[in-house]
Amino acid sequence: MKNKETIFQGTDMVKNFGETTVLHGINLELYKGDFTVIMGSSGSGKSTLLYVLSGMEQLSEGKLLYREKNSSKMLDITHASEKALTRLRAEEFGFVFQRTHLVSSLTLKENICMAGLICGSMSEKEVREKTDLLIRQMCLEKAEDRLPAQVSGGEAQRAAVARAVITNPIILFADEPTGALNKANTEEVLNLLTALHEEGQSVLLVTHDREAALRGNRILYLEDGAIVGELILTPYQGKNKGREQELASWLEGFCW
Repeated sequence: MKNKETIFQGTDMVKNFGETTVLHGINLELYKGDFTVIMGSSGSGKSTLLYVLSGMEQLSEGKLLYREKNSSKMLDITHASEKALTRLRAEEFGFVFQRTHLVSSLTLKENICMAGLICGSMSEKEVREKTDLLIRQMCLEKAEDRLPAQVSGGEAQRAAVARAVITNPIILFADEPTGALNKANTEEVLNLLTALHEEGQSVLLVTHDREAALRGNRILYLEDGAIVGELILTPYQGKNKGREQELASWLEGFCW
């Protein structure tokens, strides 16, 4: 894509688990400021692709380059050490999953704050100020002092999003973040992701949900570990029948 800064560039990416090949020679670039959505049937390799890009899994073959914060050069992270990948995951990547993975013995506020303190790039004062700002942004004021087990699924997932972005990550990786939520809570979380994107946050979302996919401006379709389709949309500006029909028509081409 012209005039967009590449933050990830994967070339001929292959991922094997034993004798099973899950990713088959994928070539992919991710761009700063995009809301990229990965769709596909179960077992198509969606989550595996996210895990490879985020350094949670290493490639079996191929090459992966990443542009670090405040850098003009692409860094080869194909065979980066676990120490280097841990730093990237803590400081430069944000993660939201279907399960929140919040620390059960900490309040929502403590969970968010802890992520900022662990990163080490901000002072304690900056972390606490950013935590308070995110709590207001996520509408968690009434739940901030409660434990994860004492709040709704939507509140817990909003806290997980806040925890993921407190370090100002280059990209927010979201793997089925609304998969366990009801319709109302799903809408809240999607609105939150959309608002973050509008503020400039790059997002990579894996989802089965058409409503979630509509929030993206770039949608990739995976089939048997390969990218077989790409749809470019304008930035999301609320529900629109034309947008819904365009996505539905595109997905029909993959028998979705």
